Amino acid sequence: MLKLTIEMHLNYHHLRYFWVVANEGSMSRAARRLNVSPSSLSVQIKALEERLGQLLFERRGKSLQLTVAGRIALDHADTVFRSGDELIETLSGMGGDRQILRVGAVATLSRNFQVGLLRPLIGRGDIEVIIHSGAFAELLAQLESHKLDIVLANQPAPPNAETAHLNTLLAEQPMSLVSQPDRHEGLRYPTGLEGAPLALPTRSSAVRAAFDGLMAVHGVRPVVIAEADDMAMLRLIAREIAGLTLVPPVVVRDELSSGVLVERCQIPGLHEQFYAITQQRRFPSPVIAEILDMKALGKRLATTDV
Repeated sequence: MLKLTIEMHLNYHHLRYFWVVANEGSMSRAARRLNVSPSSLSVQIKALEERLGQLLFERRGKSLQLTVAGRIALDHADTVFRSGDELIETLSGMGGDRQILRVGAVATLSRNFQVGLLRPLIGRGDIEVIIHSGAFAELLAQLESHKLDIVLANQPAPPNAETAHLNTLLAEQPMSLVSQPDRHEGLRYPTGLEGAPLALPTRSSAVRAAFDGLMAVHGVRPVVIAEADDMAMLRLIAREIAGLTLVPPVVVRDELSSGVLVERCQIPGLHEQFYAITQQRRFPSPVIAEILDMKALGKRLATTDV
């Protein structure tokens, strides 16, 4: 009776070998990755197939193809090992009484917003905040591999059949055209932008796409003289050029208050949005719930320019 109970359990060592072979598509490549001989690996796969009562692979030429049972097994193996990786990453972020919060922030995101959002956590004795800046796609990949707990971005994560991203809209702010004090006085939107020299976010940003769409609707063709994918760089450009620059006013708030720059107009219907992107986790970080507490967030941002 005891022997039967033991045999009913799945050998996860065999399952790991199968998972590597399925991802490599080759017994020899998988053997090199696992540092075992191909013959030993083949024995392990056959043992798993016997345990499951199903063939998992079929050979086609020089490659291995998953059978229907193999695709089902791979889907379950992905879930098993993804949960294991998540557990390791979660527990590795807990050092005694302290938790590590790994935040990813897209390079174009307002630094003022980041500070306002994370201020209550920075300096707390029970939390260490690690902030990584990078490209949007790169940060999403790190979120999916459990190297980040949350991603802060100015656009939502796109729908993905394999990964369930959770997009939370945290805040938004208007976009404006600013210029030096002696330039573009009395600007009339949108007609005044015909042929006007503009510095804009790059075409990869959602704000730029929306702005280009508005110009097309109005039949207006400005002249783009500079593009930048970083709002801090656009701030510096705005100080130097004789043209107009499209930025959220908060990015140039010091220049506006000192008179170095003047806000010429806000663009109707155009806003920069701020999202927190997370994933459903078996072992979620309790700190994430604090960040996404909208009531508390509203109080924090009410006293902080985003």
